[in-house]
Amino acid sequence: MKPLLVNGSPIAGGRLPAICAPLVGPTPEAIEAELAVIMQKSPDVLEWRVDHFAEVANADVVVDVARRIQAAARGTPLIFTRRSGREGGAQTSLTDEQAAALYEALCAARCAQFVDWELSGGSASVARVRAAAHANGIALIASFHDFRATPATSVLLDKFAQAAREGADVAKIAVMPNDPRDVLTLLDATWQASRSLDIPLISMSMGPLGVVSRIAGFLYGSALTFGVGMDSSAPGQIAIDELRTSLETMRRASGAVAAGRSKS
Repeated sequence: MKPLLVNGSPIAGGRLPAICAPLVGPTPEAIEAELAVIMQKSPDVLEWRVDHFAEVANADVVVDVARRIQAAARGTPLIFTRRSGREGGAQTSLTDEQAAALYEALCAARCAQFVDWELSGGSASVARVRAAAHANGIALIASFHDFRATPATSVLLDKFAQAAREGADVAKIAVMPNDPRDVLTLLDATWQASRSLDIPLISMSMGPLGVVSRIAGFLYGSALTFGVGMDSSAPGQIAIDELRTSLETMRRASGAVAAGRSKS
């Protein structure tokens, strides 16, 4: 099981999974209000979903707000994410080319510890964002999202492998289950990928059916899970306090089972 790293050190002391809280406010004032609530709940990571931000096309404003988020976060790592409309994000006027330029400005200002870029943007854009990130000591999360269905295990394994092949530091997959078996498909793919790839993984099955993956996914190799600090950024996210309680129960129970096996 591989934790996410910042400057070579594992997030949350290596405890899995780390808990990430999204920021989705449309204005600097709304984000400031979110932070005031969220930071009281001590998330391990923050994610700024900049596609929800009204001035997403203004790089100077985005960089300024990112700096303000970092100051308020008091050392909590930040993931910078523009989710495209094709992968479930808020609709914006940004093209992939403009979004890549925004990432370059953000990376040059060193306003985040991670940037999330979609594999669907194409290998050239992944390489462009990776170069900007790595030149400034920022890790790249290469991601794939399907808000309609859960692809076959082989497809999910290919997406995980593609992220590693294209030089990402972390591979992320989020899919929508249409029945309980789809959740097992996601967990199985995560488990297999965690055994074969050298980079950390993040995975989740979304919506009500997928809630179990947000609580138990770390047992299958997912290093991070998302919890609601104030507003959610995807269906099926759980409030941080409830998520933390559920995770502690799962850790204790799985530890007890492992201890029992070692004695038998």
